[in-house]
Amino acid sequence: MAQSIRDDDGVSNVSGNRHLQEVVEQAIGHDPTRRRLMKAGLGAASLPFLGMLSGCLGGGDDPVEQMLGFQGIPAATGDSVLVPAGYVATAFLPWGEPINASAPAWKPDASNTAAEQELQVGDNHDGIEFFGFNAAGNGFGNRSDEGLLVFNHEYINPEYFYAPGSDSENWLLPFTLEKARKGQAGHGVTIAHIRRRADGMWEHVKTSPYNRRIHGNTPVSIQGPAAGHPLMRTAADPAGTMVLGTLNNCGSGRTPWGTYLTCEENFNGYFGWNGDRTPTALERRYGITKDGFGYLWHTVDPRFDVNANPNEPNRFGWVVEIDPFDPNARPVKRTALGRFKHENAAVSIGPDGRVVVYMGCDERNEYIYKFVSSGKFDAANPTSAANRRLLEQGTLYVARFDAGPVAGDRMGTGVWIPLLPSTVGVDGKPLRENPNFAAPTDAEVLALIMIKTRQAADAVGATMMDRPEWITVNPKNPGNVYVTLTNNNRRGTTPASSNNPDGSSSAGSARPPVDEANPRTNNLWGHIVRWTEAGNDPAATTFTWDIFVLAGQPSITGERAPSSNINANNLFNSPDGLMFDGFGRLWIQTDGSFSNTGDYAGMGNNQMLAADPVTKEIRRFLVGPSGCEVTGVTWTPDRKTMFVNIQHPGELGSHPNRPKNPDGSTWSDNQIARDPTRFSQWPTQGVRPRSATVVIRRVDGGVIGG
Repeated sequence: MAQSIRDDDGVSNVSGNRHLQEVVEQAIGHDPTRRRLMKAGLGAASLPFLGMLSGCLGGGDDPVEQMLGFQGIPAATGDSVLVPAGYVATAFLPWGEPINASAPAWKPDASNTAAEQELQVGDNHDGIEFFGFNAAGNGFGNRSDEGLLVFNHEYINPEYFYAPGSDSENWLLPFTLEKARKGQAGHGVTIAHIRRRADGMWEHVKTSPYNRRIHGNTPVSIQGPAAGHPLMRTAADPAGTMVLGTLNNCGSGRTPWGTYLTCEENFNGYFGWNGDRTPTALERRYGITKDGFGYLWHTVDPRFDVNANPNEPNRFGWVVEIDPFDPNARPVKRTALGRFKHENAAVSIGPDGRVVVYMGCDERNEYIYKFVSSGKFDAANPTSAANRRLLEQGTLYVARFDAGPVAGDRMGTGVWIPLLPSTVGVDGKPLRENPNFAAPTDAEVLALIMIKTRQAADAVGATMMDRPEWITVNPKNPGNVYVTLTNNNRRGTTPASSNNPDGSSSAGSARPPVDEANPRTNNLWGHIVRWTEAGNDPAATTFTWDIFVLAGQPSITGERAPSSNINANNLFNSPDGLMFDGFGRLWIQTDGSFSNTGDYAGMGNNQMLAADPVTKEIRRFLVGPSGCEVTGVTWTPDRKTMFVNIQHPGELGSHPNRPKNPDGSTWSDNQIARDPTRFSQWPTQGVRPRSATVVIRRVDGGVIGG
């Protein structure tokens, strides 16, 4: 996902583990047929495995519904949301919208206070889920006309979020505790009661008791193996069981018992330190630096100064479970799911009832994980207390992708490695003997594994990936799972390492570049990998895998060639958000370059596409406004309303249309902050850009996509 102030462009993994690209090279390098297949772009006709899938992906509730029943739209570079003919898209619940009838109105000059922002919708909407009411309208159910829309807020864009201060050179200065508190209030989660009107439009029920904001200073419980560990304790919380807030919430997930999962991603960027400090190995592995992402919170709020509170960063980087139907329920950080830069949480139920949660760590050269519960889901009593405790205990696994040979189209096999005290790492020793995890008892070792999940995955030889982002499970076949690998410009440059006695890593020789048979030397455009669990059981410990699509430019041949299902009509880069609808369509959202030039020519603004998992056909469904990311998607149960989030419209970055000064230089963020409508005015003309949810429906009232 995108990140404010500066891109989270670092690499924290110096473990020396294999990268997926090396596995791809091994898988295809020894087989001339597979080598030709990759050069040709993984054409659908060449993949026998798709014949097996066709029996799982057809059908649906409507016998006339088509997999891709809309005309794809062209790329665009304007400042609006575009959808196919026969559809309408309406902005809804933008940043600053009062959360209830008594909350203060949003001020177009961005002068709202921190206390006011706590009662308003947060900024930079991301993961989103619709929870329909039951028939009585007082709890979790399957209604499509009324329910709770729950969405999280990844970060803020300070150039739009704050009214300029008195310093002419830097709009953020003077930076105060009040500004930090307002920024913290712009994060977290929004729960909004909504209902569909007779005309098909949706409204926010502002008098509802369900409306709620959870933000950076909301009390949140800490539960699971890491709760109470010394590394989780602070002076403000000596028990290590309660933290203030949830930050940098990226993708999301939903459970079958009616709760919302929000995922803490680039939490490291909010921390820094005043004075001198030598970062610890743990801080280095999680990217904690002196100045963070430049938010300046640590300069005015001691909670974010690592010198003052060295354990506070350990209390972030978790999956947080929220009960949207209980306004008094405290959110819970589920430490059994591990600590890393969580993108989303895709929930599946195995044949034996165990709950599986798939998760990616969104940084270059990081890993893919899954959690398998110890207990089993009781489908007869979905909202039972027992079900609501299923994420408390289980086993966390990390993926190792291996090369073939595999029968048919599969490029390789894979293993889910359990992260347990007894797990044997690449050095042939159990984790409990590793300096990072040595502790008197297995319970203490397990707590350390959860807090230092990245180091545990390093130690057992997990496969490095190209920024694992959203993961989604095929509803027609729960053993079939897809992940977006958004891009990676650091392949071939990450140093190898050796483990020092203190658990730190020391750089070794540079990793060699991939050779000409590798499909991507520099993964500018990203791709999507899918795997099938053994026996189609989400809880299985082995799998087979292949590449579903390589994004890119069809005019480019050789090792950089995209898949054959990419053409001039559906160009895209940097797949990020990923979700199946109930019919089995795969929806792909992008968060990449919107320069529309060079390697990205013809791709336009960030967008959302739909794919047929059987034929691999891909069509563009939506184009977002200038400077945005398209992220997060959910539906009403009848699939006649789609909710999509538009994040950070007007974020300039390196956009070629960034305003220019008379001397030819591009505008600074300081200038944008003082003229906030200069680049984007979405969704309201004449007003600074605001992240918002887009409500999409068909004019004829039909299902979305069909």
